[in-house]
Amino acid sequence: MDPLEPMGRENDTSVTKFILLGLSSNPAEQLILFGVFTAIYLVALMGNMLILLLVSLDSRLHTPMYFFLVNLSMVDIGYTSSTVPKMLANYLSQDKSISWAGCLSQMFFFISFGGIECLLLGVMAYDRYVAICHPLQYGAFMSRRVCVLLAAAAWAMGLTNSAVHSSLMSILSFCRSNILRHFFCDIPPLFQLSCSDTQTNQAVTFALGGAVILGSFLGTLVSYVYIVMAVLRIRTREGRLKAFSTCASHLTVVSLYFGTIIFTYIRPNSTYSQDQDRALPVLYGIVTPMLNPIIYSLRNKDVKGALRKALARS
Repeated sequence: MDPLEPMGRENDTSVTKFILLGLSSNPAEQLILFGVFTAIYLVALMGNMLILLLVSLDSRLHTPMYFFLVNLSMVDIGYTSSTVPKMLANYLSQDKSISWAGCLSQMFFFISFGGIECLLLGVMAYDRYVAICHPLQYGAFMSRRVCVLLAAAAWAMGLTNSAVHSSLMSILSFCRSNILRHFFCDIPPLFQLSCSDTQTNQAVTFALGGAVILGSFLGTLVSYVYIVMAVLRIRTREGRLKAFSTCASHLTVVSLYFGTIIFTYIRPNSTYSQDQDRALPVLYGIVTPMLNPIIYSLRNKDVKGALRKALARS
């Protein structure tokens, strides 16, 4: 049987592997995609690893903001690594299959890192809100203990959220097609392939996933509203422009991330199209982790100073 041929409806044997068709089935386009995503992946890895290195080497960066950025960098390395290496391997191979266990594992890690990132972005927005709107109380509000607790809560909630989704997915039956028109195992396309009733799974996706995603988004939005109001009270025009430039770049990345992730998961599964929507995770799962080090850190004068210091030392 051709590995790309769907399993017949008359075949009741459970699916033991899936075929990941990726973003394109055209060989020439696949080579272009391989080059593009290899470059993006390397930039994401190097940018986030550079942040980890600089913060560990420079004591001036041992502050709450950079503590959360270190956590974000670790998440982004895991986020991109959960999908991109397999996608790149598939573009160079005739065998585009992934086992059911491998599919579940990939989904677990992708949803885990995605959820943790949502929560960390909310925490980081709150940290900036406290620093700008309550500078005199910043040390008390964002003590080391509070920072560790907030980061630990983000990791615990993200992993728990993913564990629930993965557990519910593991009890579904797959006895029809084994072809995923996607570059990784994600929740919406797997729901469409299942021959089980997925109403419970979809309800949990809306409730639990919605709480993590929308809760983080609203928290981030409220924090930035207060930040913008504080920026408007800055007396000098140069100070306002500089602050708005920083806020605008942060909000652009946050909007890109939350906008695409909300559109993917917080809507009826019947409206999901594998052909039309499979490119969306590229934006929140690959492009955003590449942009985060640039937007949040590498444009910052403290990080630039730490980089110059490290280069001078070497």
